[in-house]
Amino acid sequence: MEFDYIHDPQEIENQSFRIIRELTDLSGLSATEQQVVMRLVHTCGEPEIRNDIHFSPNACAAGLAALKNNASILCDVEMVRHGIARRFIGGEIFCHLLTAGVAERAKASGETRSMAALEEWRPHLAGNIVVIGNAPTALFRLLEMVHAGAAKPALVIGMPVGFVGAAESKDALMQHAKELGLEYICVSGRRGGSALAAAAINALARINHGVTF
Repeated sequence: MEFDYIHDPQEIENQSFRIIRELTDLSGLSATEQQVVMRLVHTCGEPEIRNDIHFSPNACAAGLAALKNNASILCDVEMVRHGIARRFIGGEIFCHLLTAGVAERAKASGETRSMAALEEWRPHLAGNIVVIGNAPTALFRLLEMVHAGAAKPALVIGMPVGFVGAAESKDALMQHAKELGLEYICVSGRRGGSALAAAAINALARINHGVTF
């Protein structure tokens, strides 16, 4: 059995991003924002997602500056952590969902493990990058923590997915980011997920290393 298909990975990538540029409205975006949007479109196969991708005014600049300073990456779930291209990241990549005591603390307080895990983030928040691709409760808790005086991350990539709280958590991020002093990249609505969240930070990390399409 033989099929006629492209074997060369570079050619596949080149054709993919040529098609993405043809099908995606990139008008009104900076060069860096275009790179992030194209990477997200490439990840989900939906050019229409461009309309749901939102950037705060200095999101990309803040993210790139943090990466240049070897910022750490704080992930809500292991799938996000494993999706990040480590070769482009100079700092550490953390996920505390499985850290000892987190599950017990969540059970005792009647909250999600993702919420409980954010307590482990406190020493690492300042100037680093938060990537949330699964748990709306983690994004809500982050906003509560910053409002209560926790250190501010350089950038929040907020892309939790789901039917309960996902859209609302991202709406809350966009509504309160300015007053909280946060920069963000998010996908509004129910869509999101670990692959998209990892793709967003990977796009910035690639740009930081001079890799663009």
